Amino acid sequence: MRRQVFSLLVDNNPGVLSRIAGLFSRRGYSIDSITAGMTADPRFTRITVVASGDELILSQIEKQVRKLEDVREIKVLKDDESVFRELIMVKVRVNAQQRNEVISVADIFRAKIVDVDKESLMIELTGNQSKLEAFLNLLDGYEILELARTGITGLARGSKDVTYFD
Repeated sequence: MRRQVFSLLVDNNPGVLSRIAGLFSRRGYSIDSITAGMTADPRFTRITVVASGDELILSQIEKQVRKLEDVREIKVLKDDESVFRELIMVKVRVNAQQRNEVISVADIFRAKIVDVDKESLMIELTGNQSKLEAFLNLLDGYEILELARTGITGLARGSKDVTYFD
């Protein structure tokens, strides 16, 4: 089993994300992560799908997704040729003494404190998965009240592989 990141450029039509997720569901493929957002051109949405499987399954995923009507382009993003990021928001229970400790850990990772309450802090952190996991490991001794993750999004490095549509 290996993990593969697919970057899809799709028409910004109602239901396109549902159709893509449905393809995975119908065929029994597992989605590790899926993110979607409009591009600089409002006609298109970029969807990043992370899937795991053997070579045959990953090849089939690419072929099946490519056949969908709304899909304009599909790229397999390789680790050494791409940049990946994920956003997490973590709400941590803290007392007055723990507050400065947790803020210090957040500062080391260049995280932002986005909400403060008498009994909790909410922290926002963006980075690659190993950075986020390292941050969460350092919070191991604290009670995490809530955690939200966006999933991986990514783009290929450089400008040689950019697709333009008229």
